[in-house]
Amino acid sequence: MKAFFSKLSQAVMLPIALLPAAGIMLGLGGSFTNQSMIDAYQIGILQDGTLLNSFLQVMTAAGGIVFANLPLMFALAIAIGFARAEKGAAALAATIAYLVMNVAIAKTLTVAGMVDTTNNTVVLMGNHYAGVLADVLGIQNTLSMGVFGGLIAGGITVILHNKYHDIKLPEFLGFFGGARFVPIVSAFAALFYGIALVFIWPYIGAAFGSIGATLGEMTASGHGYIASFIFGIIERALIPVGLHHVFYLPLWQTEIGGTAEIAGHVFKGTQNIFFGSLANGDYSQFSSTNFMTGKFPFMMFGLPAAAYAMYTVADKENKTAVGGLLFSVALTAFLTGITEPIEFTFLFLSAPLYYFIHVPLAGLSFMIMDLLQVKVGMTFSGGFIDFALFGMLPGLTGTENHWYYIPLLGLIYGPVYFFLFRWFILKFDVKTPGRKGSAVAVVRKKDYHASKTAGGANDTQAGEMIEALGGKDNIVDVDACITRLRITVKDGDLVKDNKYWTEHLGAKGLVKIGSTGIQAIYGAQAAGFKAQINAKLGK
Repeated sequence: MKAFFSKLSQAVMLPIALLPAAGIMLGLGGSFTNQSMIDAYQIGILQDGTLLNSFLQVMTAAGGIVFANLPLMFALAIAIGFARAEKGAAALAATIAYLVMNVAIAKTLTVAGMVDTTNNTVVLMGNHYAGVLADVLGIQNTLSMGVFGGLIAGGITVILHNKYHDIKLPEFLGFFGGARFVPIVSAFAALFYGIALVFIWPYIGAAFGSIGATLGEMTASGHGYIASFIFGIIERALIPVGLHHVFYLPLWQTEIGGTAEIAGHVFKGTQNIFFGSLANGDYSQFSSTNFMTGKFPFMMFGLPAAAYAMYTVADKENKTAVGGLLFSVALTAFLTGITEPIEFTFLFLSAPLYYFIHVPLAGLSFMIMDLLQVKVGMTFSGGFIDFALFGMLPGLTGTENHWYYIPLLGLIYGPVYFFLFRWFILKFDVKTPGRKGSAVAVVRKKDYHASKTAGGANDTQAGEMIEALGGKDNIVDVDACITRLRITVKDGDLVKDNKYWTEHLGAKGLVKIGSTGIQAIYGAQAAGFKAQINAKLGK
């Protein structure tokens, strides 16, 4: 199960990687076409009807279309991520399946007379279910399943794909064999499970809606901070095993995170609600950010301060070398919110430092931001770029999002992280980089230069990685997310240990998931190494 969810987490990173670009377009377009901001600052060049305003409206729409079609992207991502071969055929089949599923749902609802157009509800067994209808890719009155619809279509498609992608048909049907058979069988399957979902999903949607309503009631009653605290604890605790995406995505993208009607459209999930508000200028719905805002204080201020604490305890002769390493990972965390490089720097050296100090502080950050009613959203992480676009910019243009509490709390979190980390390292003699003979660099200098020359991939090192994974015959699949190589092997016992990967292969850490799942943390180099390894494997 761990290996499966690790693979799922890896697969969904494909659409998540699109969100920063789409979010920037929405952030800039939505903020600079906000009429209250234009009037407040009397910016004539941004007035409605000007060339710049028209361009920014186009930019807003371009960013919005990505968020509006995330379910289809998730269907594609699941198919590509789990397909063992012919990934392109799997992606095509998933697209067709998603379309057929929605058409089957919409037509079944119509012919069965289950749509009450007066109240815009679905009638099932005499009960009316509101908020479960949607228009998807031009298909009217299908079920609003959000990313779950994409996961269902993609999941069933990839099962069929892995079973039939190499099927051999009789000679007179030979043209339709192999990968060409997959879209055909996927379309027929989607027809039937689309019909079945008509009689199943309204109940599931209502259940999810009740969860979202409960969270909303907790927030409205002033007790949402409890949910925020628990969320922060669990989300950070799952980082080491790479399953945090599976945990937070339902809250960000589905009814579990709440629903809101904005400009006549129903948005589901905290992230979708936030960006729907941003795009439409309806800032009253920024209250949906309690499962996002808590990342900013510890990502922008806490962890960089922890890096500085590790620098201060390094041996004097190593300070120059270790300073460059820690500055780079601290700057990455501050600017982009990608914190795994610095978190894995101390996680494998001292798990208690991670789980007993860092994780509780992360949970408190979410709770405090909620208590202070800070309403700042994000694309995928809590760095300065997202803070400026989705916190400062809306806040400075008239939105009451209380963005200024983030740097104020950061001024507290920085020293807290610094002194707690420094105390713990000295108290328990943790050999952080450059301290008491421990390795100064996480990535060897020659590997760094080689990877820069090869566009992020070192051919020699890739070969060494293959051997460290037990050889070509032991490797089933190699993929990567933003910071990790995610590998499936036949026998995990053949994979060399964490010490070998960190000292000889430049990894920041190695995580074993079950008996077949391997995660090697390389930061931004992960995608380059994935490409090089797959090239050497002939994939």
